[in-house]
Amino acid sequence: MASNVFSVGRDCQLVVMGAFGRIDLSHVTAFEARQVTASVRVDRIDGSQLAAELPKGWDGHFELERGGSAVDDFIARVEAAYFGGRVVATGTLYQYVTEADGSVSTYQFDGVVFKLAQAGTWRGDQSVKQRLEFFAASRRRV
Repeated sequence: MASNVFSVGRDCQLVVMGAFGRIDLSHVTAFEARQVTASVRVDRIDGSQLAAELPKGWDGHFELERGGSAVDDFIARVEAAYFGGRVVATGTLYQYVTEADGSVSTYQFDGVVFKLAQAGTWRGDQSVKQRLEFFAASRRRV
C-alpha cells in the first residue's frame, strides 16, 4: 500500500533479469532512471521555433549495500562470456510502483545492459556500498 498521497522510495520494487537470469539485489538503497533523448531544433525562416525530443533509451543506476556476491558474480559472468567470445544477451528490468490510490504501475525496461560502476570500498566496521549502472533501449508500461 502506498505510504502517502505522493510517492516515496518504499513505494518502488525492482526485479532485474540479467543475461543469465534473475539478479537478486540485496539492500537496494536508491534507484534512479532517466530518459535519454536527442534534441532536434528547427529555426524557421519566419522566426518561429519547432522542437522535438527523440527517444534514445533510458539510463540510470542502483545504489546498494553489498549483502552478497550476486552483483559481483553477474558482472564476472558477463566479462567471462565476453572474453570467451560468446554473445551476451541483454536483460530486462521491471519497476513496480504502488500508487497513492493503492493501484500498481508496472514499467518494463527492455534491452538492458549493466555496468558495475562502483564495486565497493572495503573498510573495517563499514558497509560496502556498490553502484550498478544501466542503459535500456526502451521503457514501456505493462
